[in-house]
Amino acid sequence: MSQVRDAMVPEPGTLDASASAQEAGERLSDPAVRAVLVCDDDGKLVGVVTRKTLVQKIVASGRDPRSTVLRDIAEPPLFTLDASIDLDDAFRALEDQDLERVPVVEDGRLVGILSRTVLQRRLAEDEPPLQQQV
Repeated sequence: MSQVRDAMVPEPGTLDASASAQEAGERLSDPAVRAVLVCDDDGKLVGVVTRKTLVQKIVASGRDPRSTVLRDIAEPPLFTLDASIDLDDAFRALEDQDLERVPVVEDGRLVGILSRTVLQRRLAEDEPPLQQQV
């Protein structure tokens, strides 16, 4: 039986909790980057920073992005998956939560990202071919 760890993208790009909001903004200026994952020194997932986070917690409140650390503004992830969960259960969870990408953790440490698109492709590959009727 396949697990989340078999379909996740390992070692996602992260920023340290002590990095500045300016650094997160630089990463988020790339249209392909939708969120920055923030981890502490032990690799534990502290939270997520999005463009919306930067607008609300930095721009709108007049904070200095160069001196504001991510630990102070990162929002706890809405949902995470454990790396050992069965792929079918993970797919149902993503569907139920209507999420496209989810951080994958093991003992609280960030180990990857699971994309619903990649997961759908992986589950389709695991399906046995339909038998032809004669």
